[in-house]
Amino acid sequence: MLRNHSTLRDATPHILNVTCHMKREFTISIIISLTFLSLGFALLHYELIGYGLSFFVFLPFLLGYILGKSTIKTVSLWGLIISLAIFFISLLAGGLEGMVCVLMAMPLVLIAIALGAFLKYLIKKYQNSDKQDNLIKSSILPFCLFLTFAFIETELTKNEQFVTEVKSEVILPYSPIQVYETIKSVDTLDAEKPFLMKLDLPIPQKCVLEEEKVGGIRTCYFKGGQIVEKITELEKGKILKMDVIDYQLTGRKWLGFKEAIYLFDELENGQTKMTRITTYTSELYPRFYWRSLEKIGIEQEHEYVFSNLRKDLKNKYSG
Repeated sequence: MLRNHSTLRDATPHILNVTCHMKREFTISIIISLTFLSLGFALLHYELIGYGLSFFVFLPFLLGYILGKSTIKTVSLWGLIISLAIFFISLLAGGLEGMVCVLMAMPLVLIAIALGAFLKYLIKKYQNSDKQDNLIKSSILPFCLFLTFAFIETELTKNEQFVTEVKSEVILPYSPIQVYETIKSVDTLDAEKPFLMKLDLPIPQKCVLEEEKVGGIRTCYFKGGQIVEKITELEKGKILKMDVIDYQLTGRKWLGFKEAIYLFDELENGQTKMTRITTYTSELYPRFYWRSLEKIGIEQEHEYVFSNLRKDLKNKYSG
């Protein structure tokens, strides 16, 4: 019994040291993570760096690498997870970014973090070193590397925008002129919202055509902004082509709109195939990742317009 008491007494300082060390690494991981994320986003928000590899890949990769140096990785991991939650919630609460943007960026960020942590794990394993790193000191050089890479990347990609076209089609049991007359100006858009619109994808409310001629202005109003279009080509029941001359959609500086096109093709059975084409610019890269996600978002906007169009056509011509 005395031996047990002695063993417990001897172990108590060690347990306390481990607990204090865990708390310290947990706190440090939160401080480092929030500092990196906040400073990175501040540079992004004030357009000192771009929406590229430096922010979405290199910064989280460095975070994973730095926290991979910790002696108690599970604790640092939880600190990083909590930091990410605080960071993204702050962006949403402050209206700096939307839920859709956050959800789309999350997989890329998490993969980059995991790769950074795994690289550090391999280095420590093959070096066979138990040396404890000072996390705060060891984070200074990586952050300087991030700044260097970010500024170089921004300079190299200055004014570079990726122009992309998204096309959607719908078959409607109405004539081309009926479809054209219904879509050219819409008093109220009210249809079943796709998934991303239920989050925070911009919801169109109405479109007003001021003059039905080349040079005429068509304004589409959204919840939180508007898109102003100028007609460049018009043939009733055939084509309605417009350049976007102004747009104001909150929280989406990285996305621009260039052209909106409606094509109306008469089918043999009296139906109409309407094609909706949106041409937009994006500053987001790597493009292989963002292009498909942007396409999904714009296609959901198209589907919402199509759903409302079906309803309006039915009310107007089948009532």
